[in-house]
Parts: sequence; C-alpha cells; structure tokens
Amino acid sequence: MTRKAYMIGTGIGNLAAGIYLIRDGGFKGDQITMMGLETHGANDGGTTASYESEYSNQALSNNKGFLAKGGRMLNEETYENLWDLLRSVPSLDNPGQTVTDDILNFDHAHPTHDVGRLMDYDGPRIKNNKDNYKHMQFNNKDRMLLSKLMMSSEKNEQALNNISIAEYFASSPHFFTTNFWYMWQTTFAFKRASSAMELRRYMNRMILEFSRINTLEGVTRTPYNQYESIIIPMRKYLEDRGVTFIDNRKVTDFEFKDTPLQDDIIVTGLKYEEVDNDNKEGHIDIDENDLVFDTNGSITDSSSIGDYNTPVTENMEYAPSAMLWKKAAEKFYSLGNPDKFFDDRTQSEWMSFTITTNNHYLLNQISRITQQEPGNALNTWINSTPLMSLVIHHQPHFKAQKPNESVFWGYFMYPRRNGDYVQKPVIEMTGEEMLQELLGQLAAVDPSKDNIKNHTDEIMDSIVNVIPVHMPYASALFNQRAVGDRPDVVPKHSKNLAFISQFCEQPFDMVFTEQYSFRAAQRAVYTFLGIPLSEMTPMHHYEKDPKVMTRAAKTMFR
Repeated sequence: MTRKAYMIGTGIGNLAAGIYLIRDGGFKGDQITMMGLETHGANDGGTTASYESEYSNQALSNNKGFLAKGGRMLNEETYENLWDLLRSVPSLDNPGQTVTDDILNFDHAHPTHDVGRLMDYDGPRIKNNKDNYKHMQFNNKDRMLLSKLMMSSEKNEQALNNISIAEYFASSPHFFTTNFWYMWQTTFAFKRASSAMELRRYMNRMILEFSRINTLEGVTRTPYNQYESIIIPMRKYLEDRGVTFIDNRKVTDFEFKDTPLQDDIIVTGLKYEEVDNDNKEGHIDIDENDLVFDTNGSITDSSSIGDYNTPVTENMEYAPSAMLWKKAAEKFYSLGNPDKFFDDRTQSEWMSFTITTNNHYLLNQISRITQQEPGNALNTWINSTPLMSLVIHHQPHFKAQKPNESVFWGYFMYPRRNGDYVQKPVIEMTGEEMLQELLGQLAAVDPSKDNIKNHTDEIMDSIVNVIPVHMPYASALFNQRAVGDRPDVVPKHSKNLAFISQFCEQPFDMVFTEQYSFRAAQRAVYTFLGIPLSEMTPMHHYEKDPKVMTRAAKTMFR
C-alpha cells in the first residue's frame, strides 16, 4: 500500500513539510493531501489579501483596499531552514532563479537602515537627540538581569516556568523605560506579560541583532508581501507535482487506535466539514502507515475585521486550530496544554490597520517626518498610549497595486487603551478613527512649520480604505508557559501524528518566525522517514561566537 500524508492546515509549515517529503523523502505529489481554510494555518492567505469591503457603505461600496493583518521579518543569518528549502522552489517572477534568490537579491538591492525606529515628541530619536536610540539606556541592574537570563541553561528552562518578563525584571522596573525595551517589544511583539523563557531564547538566537536593533539592518525583506513572495511559489511547487489541495475543508476531530496501555498515538481517522457545502460532514480513513501533520495553533485565528466606518466585532471563538489540538490533548497526557496559549487574550491580543490610498501624498509625508524612505522597517511612537507602530514597506507591496496606490499598515500593542487623539479604546475605533489617531501622532512629531495637520482634507480625499483587524492570539506564542506546555514535533509514542506550528516544542530555536515552522516540518519528516536528525539543516550558534558576543557586551554599555 502506498504511504500517504495528510496535512491539516495549508500554512507555511505544512507547505514546507510537503516539500521536504518530496525533496528529501522520495514522496510523489499524489501521496500528499493538504486540507485547510483561510482561518486555519499560520499563513493561509488571511494575512495578506486583496479585500472587498464586507460592510458596504455609500462612500466605499465600490472600492477595494488591501489587507495586511500583520507581518514577519526575515533574517538572512538565522533562517537557515527557510533559505535552504526555498532554494528548491523556483521563482515565479524570474525564470532560472529560486525564491531564495528573489528575496536575497531584492534585499541586497534595498538594504534596511532605519533612522526613525523610535519616535517621540521631538521627532526621531536620531544621533543629535539626547535620547538617541543607539543607546540602550540600561543601568547596571538591567544589565545584570538580562545577562543572567541569557546565560541560563536551556536544560534548566523549568526555572523560568510560568514567569513573565514583568516578574523577571520586577526588581528593576527601569528596564521597561529603556530604548532597548521599546525597540525589542515592538520588533518582536513581546509584552511585559510575555514569557521570560521566550525572551531568553530570543536573546540567544537573535544575539546577532542585539547590536544593530536600532537600525534593524539585519531585517531581510521580500519583494512583495510574504504571501505572494513565499506562499504562492511554495503552493505552485506542490501543485505542479500533483499535491491535492482542498481549501474548504476543516478537520474537526481525530480518531485514534485503542491500544492496551493507551500510550501509543496512532491516528486512524479524521473527521471534517466542508465549509462551503452546508458544513457537510465527512470522514477519512487513515492507515497506520500514513502520516498526519497538524497545524496545532494559528496566531491569526479568530480575527475580527472592521471597515472604514465600522469597528470590529470581537470574535470570542476559541482558536479553531487549537481546538483540534485541545481535543487530542484531552486524550493523551504528552500533548501539552493549549489553554496556556489560547485562554488568556490579555497576554496576546493586538490590533493592526491597513491603509490604502489613491496617491502617494500621505506616504511621502510619513517619509518626511520619519526621515526615511519606504522599506526601512519600523517606526514606533513611544509616547502613544496604546503604543502605535507603523510598517512602511517598499512599494508596491502587492502585485495588484496600481502605480498611483500606496499601501502600508500599522499596529497597536494595547487595543484596550484609549487613543491619544480619539478618546475611545482602539478596539472600538472605526478605520477612519484609527486614521485620525495616526494623523494626530504624526502631527505631534512633525517638525515642519507646514504641519501635516494642515493637510488633513487632502489626505482624507486620498483614502481608499482603512481596515482594522483585531487578532486575539497575535502574540499567543509568547504567552507565559512551562516546560511541557508545547507538544514535541513528534510526541513520544506517536507513530503517525506530528505537530508543525509556532506551538510545538523544539530545542534552541525561537517562535514567531517562519524558520521555526520550516524546521519543525523538517524534524517531523525526518523523524517519520527515518532520516537521521543529524542530517537536518545546520543552525548557527552566534551566542557562542566570541566576536558577536564582544559586540553584544559593548552594546550593553552603549
């Protein structure tokens, strides 16, 4: 009997697993079935898409905008699995090149150099400013605690079980007033309530970025949004080799084999619904020799989308992808604790907004105020009560963008807080009100005598749409956790079930990265197919590089 593989979720992790099965495992495409929805999987297309207004109104009913729920930054030095696998995926834009070529060639031609990373009421914290964000602003207690955290052993991670960053630095609250913390939390989407265990991992895995976090020079950008630059080429690779995609299928439960000691995890069946066919129920028989790869959690699950005139209506649904994990964890003791990540939104929620304009006036004004061209990463308004940041990509960010259109997005880390210029919680704001909040923040730091607030009418006339999105689980992968709360990629005693997501457990590597999903995919495939794990893509250990650590030490005192 031909062995088959079933992927639950068509996000980047399972796409990577499919390619590993074919490239390294000798699978044929017709042995692989991918099943998923836009709401099931870490990057199924819900993160970036052309958008038709759901809430029709007279002003916008005939217009489209673009939607970017969020984004993830790549890194050339520490995304080893991603670059290796994408070298096997042909470019769709440049014949003879790979997706890795596409991205790195673009990034090298458009290197990131952020000069407006932090914005305060004096404008960008540039070199002539007394608060120059090149300075980390640590005191000795901050340095001691951060060094102690970084130097702690991964083997003893349980010492950080369920400890938040706020608890870890409780004896030095000064830490949360530093330039470092403003930059670190908004670059990687940490909160004070996030896990100190995850901060420890980041400080080791991303120590190379520590000395250049003020300019984000280590950030690698894709030519377009990552859905079009990465996901679509990966899907095309798989489709061309005969992989079956079923995009309207939601897997609702596992069936497991009864074993004498109830230890062995053997999937024997999958229950599902066809969501665009009156939720018609179905069943798939799984042979014990078949493989099942589950996306056991998605940070874009249960998102709520508003519109220019309509605030979001918060979706209180427990994350659908995690619900499947939860059902499995109730049957087997070794599958972790999904509630740690999906049952406390206060640790994980934030809101984004995507702005589409029909000319480049607003984009040019933002460039003038932040003193940098589009594509130079990230700006954070540190005096913003809900902590607002902007991400201005190189234009166009979508292939369907017209030459006259601009598209960019921003986010608020604390959506329950009131705005500074719109006196209501961010989560209650319409797209128009989020735009007003943005314009207020821009005007507050605008050094020009001809302040941007004098051009409000011109800006408002250029707006095609402003789309707010509430993501209750956007930072759930950083929630406080204990060792064992995330299941192993291939759990102990599992014969044919693997987990591939930001919510499985792997040594050393860090979540909230495509690298983590790619590596989980390789680990799952190699484990099931008996390929030695020693042959997995080598990873760099910059935390053991004397030159890198010397620069980090100097940065501590910068």
